This record gives sequence, structure tokens and C-alpha cells, in this order.
Amino acid sequence: QVQLVESGGGLVQAGGSLRLSCAASGRTFSWYAMGWFRQAPGKEREFVTAISRSGGSTYYADSVKGRFTISRDNAKNTVSLQMNSLKPEDTAVYYCAADSLFPRVSAGSYEYWGQGTQVTVSS
Repeated sequence: QVQLVESGGGLVQAGGSLRLSCAASGRTFSWYAMGWFRQAPGKEREFVTAISRSGGSTYYADSVKGRFTISRDNAKNTVSLQMNSLKPEDTAVYYCAADSLFPRVSAGSYEYWGQGTQVTVSS
């Protein structure tokens, strides 16, 4: 089992930045590729970005490429999402998730999930 807890969400104006963090506990963190997903009201959960077990490879959805950066610290069992140039359409609940393979963009493929953190971008 892997337990994931997200933090860092909040309210920000368009063009601003936020940094989300996800703390992992339980099984060995470095065994898992990590991903970030988001879900806006009335919409399906969508893939945002993923990072490989070592952190050497990353993958981004086109909608966030160039604005968001995923990183991980295996010594601290954390994965982070730096979000810059935020837009109102980035408003959603953001989830981190753990999976054994990289990269996978389907939410159904991920084994473990956090509870989510709300990000709201005002125009």
C-alpha cells in the first residue's frame, strides 16, 4: 500500500503560480512512477503529467506543456508540481497518483491516489 497526501492548493489569479506537493508513505516510493491528474466540476479526471521512478523522464499533457513542471525527491518521498502562468481553465481538484509503469495517461491504470487538493484560478 502507498498512502499519498497532496498539499499546496489554493486560490490564485490568472498568470500566477502555485506549487503542489504530494507526500508518500508506505511501500518504497522509488518503486513507483508518479502522476498528477485533475478533475474540474462536471468533467472527467484528466491526465496532467507523469514522472518516471528515477525522475529522469517526464511526460506532459499538451495543455500544460511549458507551464507546469513535475519533479520528485526520492529521498524525501515527495513529488511536486510547479504550476506557472495559470489560467482559469486550470481550475480543478488536483490528484497525485502512483503507478508501476511510465508513462501512463489513463487514470484507471494508476494504483494509488491521494485525496486531492483544490486549485482555483480567478480571471
